[in-house]
Amino acid sequence: MKRTVSLMLVMVFALAAFATAAFAEEKMVGVITKMGVSADGKSGSATLKDNKTGNEVTVVVTDDLTLDKFKDHRIVVGDEIRMKYEVKDGKNMSKYFRKTAGC
Repeated sequence: MKRTVSLMLVMVFALAAFATAAFAEEKMVGVITKMGVSADGKSGSATLKDNKTGNEVTVVVTDDLTLDKFKDHRIVVGDEIRMKYEVKDGKNMSKYFRKTAGC
């Protein structure tokens, strides 16, 4: 009986941890107000104004495909972006960064 209760408690905590991790990812649609690429070209940042709240969110972009789009101006200030990001070490790290109209 004790073993069954212990197993159920472990499962409840595991599910709670999984649910917390799943919701750690933030989603948003907004317009780029500022953007740039680092001098070494290995990272970039973009500030977007959230369409729902009006808040500005700055994200760090590290994937090569998106950085190439920054560099050759396929993504520019004023574009509407759909993105997902995750907070790591106090920084918003981009996980998904695409134009809403496609790109």
